[in-house]
Amino acid sequence: MSPLCQTHITAAQLNQMEPFYPLHAYVCEHCFLVQLAQFVAPQEIFSEYAYFSSFADSWVEHARHYCELASTSLGITRSSLVMEIASNDGYLLQHFVARGIPVLGIEPAANVAAAASAKGVPTVSRFFGAGVAREVAAEFGQPDLLIGNNVLAHVPELNDFVAGLKLLLRAGGLITMEFPHLLELMQHNQFDTIYHEHFSYFSFLTVSAVFERHGLTLFDVERLPTHGGSLRIYACHSEERTRPLSERARALLELEKHAGLRDIATYARFGEQVRETKRALLEFLIEAKRAGNRIVGYGAPGKGNTLLNYCGIGTDFLDFTVDRNPYKQGKYTPGMHIPILHPDHLAAAQPDYVLILPWNLKEEIVASIGKHLKPTARFVVPIPKVQVLSS
Repeated sequence: MSPLCQTHITAAQLNQMEPFYPLHAYVCEHCFLVQLAQFVAPQEIFSEYAYFSSFADSWVEHARHYCELASTSLGITRSSLVMEIASNDGYLLQHFVARGIPVLGIEPAANVAAAASAKGVPTVSRFFGAGVAREVAAEFGQPDLLIGNNVLAHVPELNDFVAGLKLLLRAGGLITMEFPHLLELMQHNQFDTIYHEHFSYFSFLTVSAVFERHGLTLFDVERLPTHGGSLRIYACHSEERTRPLSERARALLELEKHAGLRDIATYARFGEQVRETKRALLEFLIEAKRAGNRIVGYGAPGKGNTLLNYCGIGTDFLDFTVDRNPYKQGKYTPGMHIPILHPDHLAAAQPDYVLILPWNLKEEIVASIGKHLKPTARFVVPIPKVQVLSS
C-alpha cells in the first residue's frame, strides 16, 4: 500500500486521512507488458504537478545534447517543426528555441506548462491522446520530430496514446521517446521506479509490438544511462518502409530474449530481489542509528517515496530531507511525513549520513553538496544495493 508519490503534504494536512492504494506490478502472459492497476484518473495526478525537470542540472544537459543530435544527425533545421509531449517546464524545447527552430510543447500540468511559457517555450496544456492529436495537427500542423521523454510509462490508455502519435506525426517524420528500460529495472533492483504515476514498464520487445499495432515501426534504439538505464527508441510510419532495422535494435531484441523477458519465471524472481534490497537498507539504517549517527535525506522524488513507504522509513530514521524544488519545500513526504527543507539546511545540520533518494543523480549530488559537509560525512545510495560513498 502506498500514497500517490507526488502528493506532498502540507502542515495543515498532517492529521488528516491520507489515501493509500495497492502498488502491485502485473505482467501479461501474452505480450509481457508490465503494468499497474489504475486507481486514480490521470487528471488527479498530473493536472497540477510537483516535478519540474529543470531542477536536475544533468537532465537539462542531457536535453541539450539531444538537441545537438537532432540538429546534426536527424535533419532538424529552422524550417522544421518540433513537438514534445509532456514537455514539462521547457527543459528540452528551450534548446531548440535558442536555435530558432519552431516548437510546441504539449503538457498536461497547467502549473508546469505556465513555467514553460514564461521562459519562451510555446506550450498548450492538454492530456495527449488520439483526439488531442487531431486537434493539435489541425491548429498547429504536424511535426517533423515528435518527442516524448519519460511520458510513455505515465499513460494509462496506452493504445489511445500511441494511436495519437501516428495521427500527429507528419509523413516522413520521426518519433523519439525515452523511458526506463524494464531489463535494467529488474537486473538492478530498481523497484522504487514503480509507483502509481508509472502505469507501464517496457522492454524493447513489448514496446515494438505496441507501436507496430498502430502503424509505427521501431527501427533503431539507444541504451542510455539516464534514470538508472533507459531506452531511446526511434520510430517512423510503417508504410514508409525506408528505414531498415538497425544492428543495435537486433542486438537488444536478442539480449532481452536471452535475459528471459519472455519467461514468466523471470518476473517472479524479481520479487525476492526487492525484498532483499529492503532488508539490507533497513539493516544499515538501524545499525547507523544505534551507533548515534544523524541521518538526513537528499531529494523528494517519486521514486524516493516508493522506497520510503515500502521500507517504512520515516522520521525515526531520517530527520528531514531536502529538495531544490521550491514547490516541495516546507511540505512533507507522502505517507512517511518527512519534512522537506531547502538544501541550505544540510550545512547547518552537518549529518553523518545523507541518504540519496534520486540515486540516478548521485554523482551530481555528491559533487554539489559534499564540500558543504564535514569531512567524515558519508552518502548512502540505496539502489541497486546499499553503497556508502565519501565526498
